[in-house]
Amino acid sequence: MNNVTQFTYFRLGGFSETGFLKHIYFLAAILIYMLILCANLLLIAVICRNRSLHEPMYMFPCSLFVNELFGSTAFFPMLLDQILSDTHTVSVPLCFLQLFFLYSFANVEFFNLTVISYDRYLAICYPLQYNSYMTPKRVSVHIAAAWITACLYVVCTLSLSSTLQLCGNVINNIYCNNYSIVKLACSDTRVNNIYGLVLSAISIFVPLILIFYTYMRILRVCFSGSKQTRQKAVSTCTPHLVSLFNFSFGCCFEVIQSRFEMSGLPPLVPIFLSLYLFVIQPLLNPIIYGLKMSKISEMCKQLFCSKLLLIQLR
Repeated sequence: MNNVTQFTYFRLGGFSETGFLKHIYFLAAILIYMLILCANLLLIAVICRNRSLHEPMYMFPCSLFVNELFGSTAFFPMLLDQILSDTHTVSVPLCFLQLFFLYSFANVEFFNLTVISYDRYLAICYPLQYNSYMTPKRVSVHIAAAWITACLYVVCTLSLSSTLQLCGNVINNIYCNNYSIVKLACSDTRVNNIYGLVLSAISIFVPLILIFYTYMRILRVCFSGSKQTRQKAVSTCTPHLVSLFNFSFGCCFEVIQSRFEMSGLPPLVPIFLSLYLFVIQPLLNPIIYGLKMSKISEMCKQLFCSKLLLIQLR
């Protein structure tokens, strides 16, 4: 404990020497980032512009699209900078700032998906009372609660990590990771571990129980209902289920990559596992919601047609 050193920067050890390939990786990363920005901004603009889409089943996905922009902007600019860098270092304050944004993104995503499952449950199981249950005010409260709760959870987690004394400064990842920082600690981490377990149990298992309950009720209504009811349930729940399963895969990959030794695997495997959550989820959500929700896809077509008409008139 006497030789504990406090560092001013972390080195990201997940990057390997790529030589001239780094420019190709940079172009690929910036292309993906632009696709994410364009796809999510397009759907946000379509939903905000059209009053007919100011309904809960569209406002909740809109919150998801805003979160994709939030998380991608926390992830990609630093990734692009590190790809071109030769040192792969990041200052401690900037590292914790990225941690806050990335962990907030993941928690907001999960809480939003939980709220959407509750919304789908009300729409399918209580269609006649749906409008009285899910008023605009309640929609706003649910969305605000998802964002505020997620951010408070991350602030509490990082406040504990930021007080740790560290014996090293190498994070074996391509971005800042809280668990990797805790592993570098020389000081006692029992409080961090206990807090992490308790809060994870509350913030993960409670929403999972709610999601499981809502889909059990939805399946019960589908089996006892008409063909039209089943078709409605499938069309409204498919985007949410695809997004939920994809997010779950991303979280599992993140846990595997950060908590298990992967030195024996090819370098691209841990990098792929690290990128999955912050690349595939923001790309997939606008695609599945844009294609599966007919009203959104129709509005997108109208927007493109009007733009093309304006170009032709010029």
